[in-house]
Amino acid sequence: MGAVAPPPTGLRRLVRIAAVPTAAWLTVAVWFQTGWGGSSTLAVVHSAAGLFFPTFAAVSTAVAARRSGGRERTAWLVMTLGLVALEFGAMTVLFHRYWRGSVYPLYPPAAMVGYLILPFVVCVAVLIFPVGYPGVARVRMVLDGAIVAASLFVVAWVTLLRDVYSSTRVGGVDKLLSIACPVSGVVTVTVAVLVLAHADTRWRETLTVLTVGLTLIAASGSAYVYLLARGIYLFDSPLGMGWPAGLVLIGVAALSYPSSAPDPSGKPAALLSDPFYLWLPYIPLAVAGGLELAQFRDHLVSDPARAAAPWLIIAVLARQFLVVAENRRLLHSASDRALHDPLTNLANRVLFHDRLEHAMQLHHRDHRSVAVLSMDLDDFKLINDNLGHPVGDALLVQAAQRLMCCVRTGDTVARLGGDEFAVLIEGAGENVHLIVYQIMEAFERPFTPDGEVIFMRPSAGLAVASLDQPELHATDLLKHADMAMYSAKRQGGGLQTFSPDMHVRVDDGLSFATSDTPPPRGGLGEVRLLSDLRQAINHRALTVLYQPKVDLRTTDVVGAEALVRWPHPVFGLVRPQQFLPLVRQHGLMRTFTDLVLDQALADAAQWLHRGIDVPVAVNLFPPLVGDLTLPDRIFDALDRHELPGDSLIIEITEDLLLDNIERTRDVLEALRERRIHIALDDFGSGYSALTYLRKLPIDEVKVDYDLIGHVLIDPRAEAIVRAVIDLAHALNVTTVAEGVENIRIAEWLRDRGCEVAQGVLYSPPVAASAMMQLIASSAAR
Repeated sequence: MGAVAPPPTGLRRLVRIAAVPTAAWLTVAVWFQTGWGGSSTLAVVHSAAGLFFPTFAAVSTAVAARRSGGRERTAWLVMTLGLVALEFGAMTVLFHRYWRGSVYPLYPPAAMVGYLILPFVVCVAVLIFPVGYPGVARVRMVLDGAIVAASLFVVAWVTLLRDVYSSTRVGGVDKLLSIACPVSGVVTVTVAVLVLAHADTRWRETLTVLTVGLTLIAASGSAYVYLLARGIYLFDSPLGMGWPAGLVLIGVAALSYPSSAPDPSGKPAALLSDPFYLWLPYIPLAVAGGLELAQFRDHLVSDPARAAAPWLIIAVLARQFLVVAENRRLLHSASDRALHDPLTNLANRVLFHDRLEHAMQLHHRDHRSVAVLSMDLDDFKLINDNLGHPVGDALLVQAAQRLMCCVRTGDTVARLGGDEFAVLIEGAGENVHLIVYQIMEAFERPFTPDGEVIFMRPSAGLAVASLDQPELHATDLLKHADMAMYSAKRQGGGLQTFSPDMHVRVDDGLSFATSDTPPPRGGLGEVRLLSDLRQAINHRALTVLYQPKVDLRTTDVVGAEALVRWPHPVFGLVRPQQFLPLVRQHGLMRTFTDLVLDQALADAAQWLHRGIDVPVAVNLFPPLVGDLTLPDRIFDALDRHELPGDSLIIEITEDLLLDNIERTRDVLEALRERRIHIALDDFGSGYSALTYLRKLPIDEVKVDYDLIGHVLIDPRAEAIVRAVIDLAHALNVTTVAEGVENIRIAEWLRDRGCEVAQGVLYSPPVAASAMMQLIASSAAR
């Protein structure tokens, strides 16, 4: 089978449409130039051409009106009426020339009506085409056309027509009508040029052809006035072929008009923003004024007031030039302020959305890649609250400068508000991730606002427009980037790329509880501590120690709890009570927990490699237990270290309320399917311990050290601990006593049936190597 021919391009289609009428025009032009057939034959050809070309243009605009809709149909219908009037004028001229023998010195008044109607009606039709412009803008176009036409008439009158008309019999109404046709044509051409300058790209081809046709008709009209005033009939010269050529182009423009016009609801381009179109009416006006000034030089002595009039006009024009230039400068300044953030000079939300809309149009039309990076500076509120807004503003300016240094010239960086930034990356293709990684790396360096050294990192979300999403809009892409950014923030910062399942994770009701514990330090001390904590997490500078869990009956080590310590280079050993609230309040829970989990499993793997098989317990923040992705992350960590599930015990504290008990149960059940044990830590210190025991799959209950420490001196504490041990036995749950400090408490617990204990009686928290020796010595006894 032969290949299917592709549809014709715009230029090929235009050539195919223009072929027949252009051939007809060339035939007539050659016939006139050669004079073939004599005067009688030329008269027939002239009559046929005088009727054919207006008819062709009128029929073509009628066809365009039928194929179009809305404003476009109205425009083509109005133009058809003008061409019908022109047809009537052409018939009148032919009647007078070939049946009455002359049209000198002027076309008959009836014909002039038709010739005057055409430019007026076409001007109205052209003004109907632009969509979205206010009425005052259309009036301005007409006024610009009138200024240009009047100015050009003054130039033509001073240089050519005055002397010609003074030597002829033409005067009064005849002179006025003969001049009105070309002047009105210039008005129409000027308006068409102004409309064409800011037309939609799908209209531009049609309007270009239409404007060229109107220009040829206007030029022929001007030539007619000049030649007829000198006793020469236009269509007896080669210049007469400009008029039918213009009609051919009008017909071709109508037939080539796209059947699917642009969306009428779309916004037009900025009207006449180019300086050329702004100054267009003044250029011929200045030329006309200069010529008139030259004409008045003879009156300088005899009539000074008359001689001063042109100078007055020039002065007014000069002042108008200055006013317009100043207004443009002020308008540009106001527009710049309206579209840019005053603090950082980045694009604001309005400009960003405008450029994003344009980028998405190019994406759908040309398959150009588009990506949006949404960013939020972590803990920025802490900077403003403790160091003041001037320091916060200085930090925002530095952040904006770093962003601008990372992107390309054609990309857009915007501050959407507060500490929210967005980056629009166009046409980067696969390199979009390289740009984003450069941005993220730029925030690894400390900021120095007002001399303070601050580490400020962003939570960032990346969304990339896919070619298989034809219905994706600009607002959707920005929303996807925001969703990815919020996902990154929940995980403690960093970068997340949008994926469709984020819809589920964000919209399904998952919320993370936060601690109400106030930060241990205020002001600059807290800011520095938080900045150092982020550095410590990123560089794995936290230390994981282990406290053994001992079987009360055999005194064998049966487990180890991982405990985190922070050796700060300035403050020394920072207690968990000082930095854990910062972890909870500033979105570091996930990264912190992943770090501790990975280190604990790495140590457990070393112990197992040396024949020491004891589970390690890792404490999780309760909000993380409601994360449906938690099991897969823990399974990946176990697989990475080649450990079985029963090498890990997950401890959840009871001092914070769990948001979604059903979700938490699903997560814990998934962990238990892998034989991971679940421990309820600090039992008795919170509000919902019994509810958790009833609803959650718990394997261990760790009784709070405050209760254990008072069992020998407080009857109430003794009764509570005894009841907890009995309850645990009834539920087939192991009881672990925390904070056992002496042998008497250990014996009491053992006698009451408690299975496991931990505390300084057996060992303080020790390093992994010391813990391995402790377990080995316990096994040797």
